[in-house]
Amino acid sequence: MSHSRRSVLTRGAGLLAAGAATSIAGCSGAADGEAAGFDGGYAAFFTLNDWANEVVGDRASFENPVEVGRLGHGWTPDGTLAADVASTDAFVYLDSLEFAWAQDLAATLEADYDSVAVVDALADVGDDLLDWDRSHEGEGERDGHEGEGDEHDEDTRDDRQYDPHVWVDPVLAARMVETIATGLGEADPENADAYAANATAYGEELAAVDSGFESIAADADRDVAVIAGHNSFQYLEARYGFRLHSPVGVSPQNEPSQSQIADTIELVNAAGIDTVLYDRFESTTLAETVVENSDATEMRAVSPAGGTTEEWNDAGYGYLEQMTEVNLPAFERAFGVQ
Repeated sequence: MSHSRRSVLTRGAGLLAAGAATSIAGCSGAADGEAAGFDGGYAAFFTLNDWANEVVGDRASFENPVEVGRLGHGWTPDGTLAADVASTDAFVYLDSLEFAWAQDLAATLEADYDSVAVVDALADVGDDLLDWDRSHEGEGERDGHEGEGDEHDEDTRDDRQYDPHVWVDPVLAARMVETIATGLGEADPENADAYAANATAYGEELAAVDSGFESIAADADRDVAVIAGHNSFQYLEARYGFRLHSPVGVSPQNEPSQSQIADTIELVNAAGIDTVLYDRFESTTLAETVVENSDATEMRAVSPAGGTTEEWNDAGYGYLEQMTEVNLPAFERAFGVQ
């Protein structure tokens, strides 16, 4: 996706230099000219790391540089990550402005370290990317936000800016997993068939998630639910035709006004909404305010599935478990599925 690559080579070179160039000397090829075995590499955040490991199975392994409790976008790596990635076999990322550090690193790897396979999981998503909704921006920063950085890159490298949460759509997720399998298979032809088979098997599990959301859309008592936090689920709205009202919008930078909160409470009462959703990686304060001042009786956590918590990590939750154990039940409650 070349639309977001302008001016990143210079920035990426600086990023790599900051990672101690001496530790990556010679990593662009084996000294004796022979190809080493494919061992894996890094994926830019939790979701891609989970998918990459599902694809390679026990034939290789991928690491996630983002700490438990943090989401991938709005995150900044430390000074050694670039060198660490450059010494591995592969880097899986999203060519999205919200992951500018990964764009820069990918550009540098492609320019200078051709032994590292660079796989853009968005390469086959194309026209299904949704525009970033900035309608609520400019109103200040949210208090108590735990999951993502509060600053977004204001670079204008894109003609359009996209909502980065494409991975929450299980249909697009399956396409991205296939892209990862294809890219890793090209880097490791000996195991390409196994990677493709693993992607197909995982795609069947994603199809079950898709069916779950289709059932919610078909059986819902209402076509609107409320998420008291920033809305990471526009791709689900587009896919399944239901509506999520958020007083915040997409960006975690925003703080809702009193009138937006009042409008949300009015909607809860008018639509007979019992359950208010909130983002597990954000403060619960807004959800508590809405519930306490409306006819709603409970709030339920949902996950943007772009990171993990200590609890979920200890339980072995991957992307699928977050979708099936957290999001599907919460959406059923929020949309009044009986």
